[in-house]
Amino acid sequence: MRAADEDGQALILVVGALAALLAGAGGLGMLARGLGAHADHQRAADLAALAGARALVDAFPRALEPPTSSRHLGAAAYLQLARSVAQRTAARNGARRVAIRFASGPLPDRVTVTVSDAIRVPGGGLVSGPVSAEAQLAAFAVPIGDGEYPGPYAYRQGKPMRPDTALAFDRMAAAARRGGHSLIVTSGYRSNAEQARLFAAHPDPKWVAPPGQSLHRLGTELDLGPPSAYGWLAANSKRFGFLKRYSWEPWHFGLVANPGSASVGFAPPGIGSASAVPSFVPAAYREPLRRAASRWSVGAALLAAQLQQESDFNPRSVSSAGAQGIAQFMPGTARSYGLSDPFDAPAAINAQAHLMHDLLRRFASVPLALAAYNAGPGRVAACWCVPPIAETQAYVARIVALARGAGVTAGSGEPPVRLIR
Repeated sequence: MRAADEDGQALILVVGALAALLAGAGGLGMLARGLGAHADHQRAADLAALAGARALVDAFPRALEPPTSSRHLGAAAYLQLARSVAQRTAARNGARRVAIRFASGPLPDRVTVTVSDAIRVPGGGLVSGPVSAEAQLAAFAVPIGDGEYPGPYAYRQGKPMRPDTALAFDRMAAAARRGGHSLIVTSGYRSNAEQARLFAAHPDPKWVAPPGQSLHRLGTELDLGPPSAYGWLAANSKRFGFLKRYSWEPWHFGLVANPGSASVGFAPPGIGSASAVPSFVPAAYREPLRRAASRWSVGAALLAAQLQQESDFNPRSVSSAGAQGIAQFMPGTARSYGLSDPFDAPAAINAQAHLMHDLLRRFASVPLALAAYNAGPGRVAACWCVPPIAETQAYVARIVALARGAGVTAGSGEPPVRLIR
C-alpha cells in the first residue's frame, strides 16, 4: 500500500498547489483591479488639469478687459471658471475627492489637480493614495532664461550686465561700503561663445557651466569679490534682490527679479523695436505705435499691451479719476511731456512711449515701470517694488502677461496647454 499512499500524498500536494494558484490569481486579480482604478484616477487628474488650463486660455481675453468693460472677468471669477471646468472634468471621469490649485498671481500659468479617492481591495488593503497632475499654459511654458540677453547693457567696473542688474548692484555696493567693504565685479554678462571658450579650458560643469546653460548669458549674474566680502554678501544680498546661486561658489550672485526677461522692456539696439506690433492693435494705431516705439526704444508689444489695458484703444476714453485719451494721461503729466491734447491718439502714443522710456531708465524693470505709470513713481521708489495696491498689481500682471503673448496661441502650431507633471 506504500505506492497508493504516495499517490494520495501527491494528489493532496497537487490540490494544494491548485488552491494556492487560484488564491494567488484572485489576489492578482484584485491587485489588477486596484491598479486599473489607480490608472483611471491618474487619467481623471490629467484630463482635469488640461481642461482647467485650457479654460484659463479661453477666458484670458476677458481677464484682460478693462474693469469698466461688461466683458471683464475679475481675478476671482477667472479662477473660479477654470476651477469649475476642472472639477466637472474630473467628476465625469469618475473622480470624487478632487483638489485644485493654481500658481500664484492673478493670472496663473499652471493648474494642479489632485485626486485623493482611496482605492481599496477586499480585505481592506489600500492599493493607491492620491494622484496628481499639473498642466501649464504653453504661452508661459518657455523655460526661464532661454537664450542670450540681447541688450542694452549697463557697465559696472567695465563689466556688462542688464540695466536692472546694474541698479540693484549699485544699491548693494553702497550698503557694502557702509559696512566697510568695496565690492569688485569680476564678471558679468557672458555670451555663449565666451562661455564655450571657458568650458573648453575647464570642462568641469560644477565650476564652469556648458555654453547655453550658463546663467551669465542672461545678464543677471555677477561674480563678485573680494573674498573678504563673501560673508557680508551671503548675509545681505537678498535685501537687494540677489541670490547666492551655488553653495560652492561664494562669489556668484544672481538677480532674481525679471528672470529671463529678454530686454526688460527696452528694444534691443539695431533690431527694429516696432517690427513686432501685435496683431490685436487696430490698424489706425499700428504706424503711430511703430514710430513711437522706434523713437523711444521701447518694445512695441509692451506699449500695445499697455494701451489695451489703459483704454482698449479708445482715443476718447476718460476715467473717473480724470485720466484722458488712449494712453490715459492725467492733465499734469500730459503737460510735462508736451502733450497738449491727450485725445490726439498719435501724439498720446508718442508721449506714452517717452514716459515709459523714462520710467524704464529710472527703474530698469518692466513691472516697476508699469507700476510707476499707474500709481506714480514716488510710490514705487519708496519700496522699490510694485506697491501693495490691488488695482496696480492687477494692472501690472495683465500688461506683462499680454505683452508676453499669453493666450495668443492660435495658429502657432503649439498646443495651448500641456502636461508638465
